Amino acid sequence: METGELNPNHYPAQRAAKVVQHYLNTLHGSPYKVFGLQKVFRAYAEDVPGSGRKYQLELSVQEMVKKTTANCEAEVIFPRKEDHPPLQVHVSSHDDLLNNNVSLQEETLLYQQYKRNHSLLFAQNLPDSNGHIEPEHIPFWHLGAVASSFVMLSESTEDTLYNMAQVANITQLASNDDPLKFEYDVLLHEMVSQEIIAWKMLVTWSPSEGVKVLKMEKREYSVTNLKTTLL
Repeated sequence: METGELNPNHYPAQRAAKVVQHYLNTLHGSPYKVFGLQKVFRAYAEDVPGSGRKYQLELSVQEMVKKTTANCEAEVIFPRKEDHPPLQVHVSSHDDLLNNNVSLQEETLLYQQYKRNHSLLFAQNLPDSNGHIEPEHIPFWHLGAVASSFVMLSESTEDTLYNMAQVANITQLASNDDPLKFEYDVLLHEMVSQEIIAWKMLVTWSPSEGVKVLKMEKREYSVTNLKTTLL
C-alpha cells in the first residue's frame, strides 16, 4: 500500500473517505438526513505500529436531502491484524452542518403517521428497475441507506468500497415500544469485487432516539432468501 501523500481521486483515498461517510450516517442519519461523499481534497497515509494503517483526510460531504455541504477533517485507522484495535474513525468539522438538527416538524409528522397507522408499512424494490421511488417511500429509502451504513462501516477494510444498491424489502413490525421498528432487506454493491451482497437488518427509529440497528445478518443473494424473517 502507498504511503505519504495520496492522489485524492484514487481508490485508497476514496475508500477511506467512504468510511467517513458511513460513520457520519451512523451518528447523525435519519429519514431526513443522509450523508454522501462529495469530494476528497487531500489524503495522507502512514503505517502505525501496533494499530494498523492511518489515513488523514480533508474532504467535503453533502447532506443529500437538504443539499447542503460541510468540509471535514477526518482520521481513519484500518487494523492490519486481527489482534489490532478495530476500525477507528475520528471526524472534526469546521461547519455547523454535522451538528444541526433536521426539521423536527418533518420527523415528528412522519413518526406520528406511522406510529398511528392501523396498517403496517410494506414496500419493495426501492428504487425499481426504472429508478423510481414513490414519494411516500423516499424517507424509508433514506432510512435504509442510513441503516446500511452501520453494516458497511463494520465490513469496510482497505480493500473494499461499499454503496447501497437497493432496498429490496422493508416491513414495518408491530411494536409497543416508542421507536418504530422495521425489518430491512438491502443489497450492497462492493465496488472493487463488483459483488452484490444481501443483508437483513432489524432497525428502529424515532426522532428522540435516532436510528439503531439491533441485528444485521448477511444473506445469500436470492429472491426467496430475501423474504426470510430475521429471528
